[in-house]
Amino acid sequence: MRLHIRHMTAYDYSPPAERCALRLRLYPSGYASQKVKSWSVTVNGVSVPPMMTTGFGDREAVWATHSAIGRVEIVAEGEVETEDAAGCVRGLKDVSRPVLFLRPTALTEAGDAVEALARSIPAGPVLDRLHSLCGEVRDAMDYVPGSTRSKTTAEQSLLQKAGVCQDHAHVFVSAARFMGVPARYVVGYLLSSDDNATATHAWAEAYASDLGWIGFDPANRLCPTDRYVRLGVGFDADDAAPVRGHFVGQCDEALVADVHVTQSQAQQ
Repeated sequence: MRLHIRHMTAYDYSPPAERCALRLRLYPSGYASQKVKSWSVTVNGVSVPPMMTTGFGDREAVWATHSAIGRVEIVAEGEVETEDAAGCVRGLKDVSRPVLFLRPTALTEAGDAVEALARSIPAGPVLDRLHSLCGEVRDAMDYVPGSTRSKTTAEQSLLQKAGVCQDHAHVFVSAARFMGVPARYVVGYLLSSDDNATATHAWAEAYASDLGWIGFDPANRLCPTDRYVRLGVGFDADDAAPVRGHFVGQCDEALVADVHVTQSQAQQ
């Protein structure tokens, strides 16, 4: 499937910020089931090419201004061709050691509730256990927009039995790590059933020694298909954020973000 994506993020500063610096992780990588046909990232209309590739196979750049600025508008746009590989991520230039992703973070630290969920998964082959975990996470948590915040932990969202895709991914990652399976947080895009989307999407990847990294989307009870475009990974949502940065100055910051994912006109 060929997907067209336009992702706009805008920061408004009042009064203008004195300086601003951003880390941009808005460049999808190519691998066996994901091929980038065209892609550009601009900041206030000026192209910003990727500067480096991380050990996880993700591309990123740094943008900064040292003069006063009232608005920073970031636009990532392009077309990506995808295939349904049952969630398997093959051919990615990832040189990291999977064991790194056993490390907990503040957002993914397993508490009593996560540990109990992990212990409820029946013994068996790793892949079977991960599929069971994916379903159990969704069974344990309703999808309720606005029920959590960016700093809500996996344990907190599981205890309240509600969350959004970020929370489902955090709980899956937390439980998988407790089970001894390396797992990481993924951010990307999803073509929704009505051929439109307004936000980035989050899911998880877990490592099986015989298959490598495999994606699981507990929020939708499935492994990523050709409707998904993978941007990058991290230890949790904070680490994997597509845009991170800071500004200098005594000013208020307002954020607006908008994502549109559609099937390419050539394939409709």
